[in-house]
Amino acid sequence: MEHITYSPKGVCSRKIDIDIEDGKIVSAKFSGGCAGNTQGVAKLLVGMDVDDAIERLSGIRCGFKNTSCPDQLAEALKQYKNT
Repeated sequence: MEHITYSPKGVCSRKIDIDIEDGKIVSAKFSGGCAGNTQGVAKLLVGMDVDDAIERLSGIRCGFKNTSCPDQLAEALKQYKNT
């Protein structure tokens, strides 16, 4: 299993921890942010393929911000894939 810790930019959450095994998300946890929303997103991601998660979450905006917590999670997964 691989573990990612990502520091999001431009959102309320301060940290995202993601566990990945065999190309699938095992768990995701946001520190900070809108608790109900981030917990919901994290639960929905369990078992999802990394590429599918990137496709679904990329580009989501929060209000007037150019990004969101889900978009930042997609950025973390993109960074993971490029390493």
